Amino acid sequence: MHIVVVGLNYRTAPVEIREKFSISEEQTPVALRMLKNTKSILECVMVATCNRTEIYAVVDRLHLCGHYIRSFMQDWFGVSREEFAKHLYVYEDEEAIEHLFKVSSGLDSMIIGETQILGQVRDAFLLAQSEKTTGTLFNHLFKQGITMAKKAHSETTIGENAVSVSYAAVELGKQIFGDFNNKTVMIIGAGKMSELTVKHLHANGTKKVIVVNRTISKAKKLADQFNGIACSFDDFHKYISETNIIISSTGSSELILTREQVEGLMKARKSSSPLFMIDIAVPRDLDPKIMEIPNVFLYDIDDLEGIVQNNLEQRKNEAAKIEKMISQELLVFENWYNTLGLGPVIQALQEKAAEIHAETMESLLNKLPDLDEREIKVIRKLSKSIANQVLHDPIQRIKEMAGDRKGDAAIQLFSHLFALEERLEENKEIVKLEHLEKKKQKAAEERANRLLIQTHKLAARS
Repeated sequence: MHIVVVGLNYRTAPVEIREKFSISEEQTPVALRMLKNTKSILECVMVATCNRTEIYAVVDRLHLCGHYIRSFMQDWFGVSREEFAKHLYVYEDEEAIEHLFKVSSGLDSMIIGETQILGQVRDAFLLAQSEKTTGTLFNHLFKQGITMAKKAHSETTIGENAVSVSYAAVELGKQIFGDFNNKTVMIIGAGKMSELTVKHLHANGTKKVIVVNRTISKAKKLADQFNGIACSFDDFHKYISETNIIISSTGSSELILTREQVEGLMKARKSSSPLFMIDIAVPRDLDPKIMEIPNVFLYDIDDLEGIVQNNLEQRKNEAAKIEKMISQELLVFENWYNTLGLGPVIQALQEKAAEIHAETMESLLNKLPDLDEREIKVIRKLSKSIANQVLHDPIQRIKEMAGDRKGDAAIQLFSHLFALEERLEENKEIVKLEHLEKKKQKAAEERANRLLIQTHKLAARS
């Protein structure tokens, strides 16, 4: 088995490509099941944020898995392979594990050390687990990665002076205006990102905030926290003349404002001062053509990267500490993985010991037929305890040896010393039959998967 990561992020793909790979919470469970039913994929998790879409998979063979995952991405997201292939990165085995640890701890984020990604990775894993698309490897790996990331943030100062994409948007506004005193900021959207943005704005001196949302009650709830003004989409044009900055962050799959709409708003404005618009949504809320309008300045999420770099120099030393922690975690996972092959051997040894114990007890009872129930119970318990104690130290030693780089040779020698080869072969045959049965089931699921993809395509077209 192998672990792979196939994905694209803010470094490899511009926002116009990334937004095509956005996926809603409602769609993700279906996509996970379809991905799990894809050929060669044994386990899978999807991590999709505004800055990345990544598929983590346990596969039975490396040379074809990339092809199958790309085919899934093409079919599910409806984007031709030629359009996105050059933006993809692929990591295998140790590199894939290291990448997950870096993503979880925020080292691979646009804003290094941010903690929001940890929650997103955790939620992605828990969803996959609930959909039964994870197994032994990912249940262990993701829990280890999440635990390691929590430790990294608690034992270093990388998360101090918290920053995020919303923080970077506010920093951009400060570069433009110097400060937010006497400036009016309009926030479109009332979700978590908008709330963080308003908090940063308030902390930087903004006195007047207008919160625009389709649901006026949500807009009011956020606006009330900062003595702001709540406004519906139907009425926000009333405030456009006094607005200096618009920051948009909604979950809409369509544009919130087009060029034509903004042109109309600018004509209705009494003020001749410039209007700055910052789009931190993926998919984008604001029409890219807006930047062609005189006196309007539009920035999207990719424009924030340079600002982010200038604000995060202080975190680099802390990141180096986390890199060392990741190196140690890689060894821990490798040691755990090396012991996986030991499970069948220990099971075979325990089965053999149990059979010997049962045969011995049967022989004893034949030779001593007058034993009462209490005596039989005591003898059975004591003899079983003796067998367990004899096996305890050898099992502990082989567990330690199996974690080393020569673990396979140690397991082989252990099997030979206890004459377990024949039993292991018998158990392998049983597993093989179970595997064939699962393979038939997988083939049926793949056929259903192809039908589901066709249905998904038809629904997308309509």
